[in-house]
Amino acid sequence: MLDDLKTIRKLDKNGMLDLIYHLPENCEEAIKIARDSIRGLRFHNIVNVVVTGLGGSAIGGDLIRMISQDHSVIPILVNRDYTLPAFVDEKTLVIASSYSGNTEETLASYQEALKRKAKVLVITTGGELKKRALSDEVPVITVPEGLPPRAALGYSFFPLLVALEEQGIVSRKHFKIEDTIKLLRETRDHLCPEVPETDNPAKLLAKKIHGKLPIIYGVSGITDVVAVRWKGQFNENAKHPAFFNAFPELNHNEIMGYEGDRDLLSKMEIVILRSPDENDRIKKRIDITKGLIEGVVSGVTEIWPKGESVLERMLYHIIFGDYVSAYLAILNQKDPTEIDFINTLKDRMKS
Repeated sequence: MLDDLKTIRKLDKNGMLDLIYHLPENCEEAIKIARDSIRGLRFHNIVNVVVTGLGGSAIGGDLIRMISQDHSVIPILVNRDYTLPAFVDEKTLVIASSYSGNTEETLASYQEALKRKAKVLVITTGGELKKRALSDEVPVITVPEGLPPRAALGYSFFPLLVALEEQGIVSRKHFKIEDTIKLLRETRDHLCPEVPETDNPAKLLAKKIHGKLPIIYGVSGITDVVAVRWKGQFNENAKHPAFFNAFPELNHNEIMGYEGDRDLLSKMEIVILRSPDENDRIKKRIDITKGLIEGVVSGVTEIWPKGESVLERMLYHIIFGDYVSAYLAILNQKDPTEIDFINTLKDRMKS
């Protein structure tokens, strides 16, 4: 089924697989837009950064926090709420990210940031958020519209990275952006629908997960946010339940669940997102955990990234997971783009 391009096109009627394929170009465009939009912009006396957003607009902030924690000179926090943390004040840079520009929680936190006299930057396609920002003379990075927010990761992540570079909060020397774009292009050409199942690891993993309950494990500070991304993509694209956790925390609680009901455990498929950056104690924990659960669960798959830098490895894992989720949607005979439950919930929240 996954090699039948006609069937894939019929189910993927809104072109999610094409959107995944064009992630490298989106990243390049996002970098250019951001640099052109805020070149020379300087905020002074910043002691912390809060990225406020929801869903696909917030994951970029989580990824920035994850890969910057060893390089950022000040704390970076991601906020998913109507309100902001109590510490936010005139020394905080608040970056309001809403792809649609109409996310009600982000609009509320944007207004609160202004009331607290925080420094504010907006990333959006338009909507009410851009309208308010222009009226308030708040700088805006305007990214292209028309994508599902989860397919606009390049536009939610790279403007944040550029903004933090511009303020001297993170240094671009730690991230090999050109090499990352090159690796993304190579990876998509290895995972795209035209590559047959026998040579396509994303298709093979989707088949392995189909009919099972996937549990995605990352490593704290290295791949934990990527595991969240995989879980969300399985939910939204594949319409498939999925869960995530991270080492070493899962060894202090979740591991005990594998002493549970054998019939239930036999339906669980474990995916571990690995990295050469893991320290020796984490590697040992993963090896021991695998030894305890293999033969109890349906299966355990380890995904090792390509690339030399933290940015290359992170985005390799992300595009790999995006493809797996889209192929799982095809196996589930679902349109990867459709999000009827979310749209229904939003409509009911308006009443």
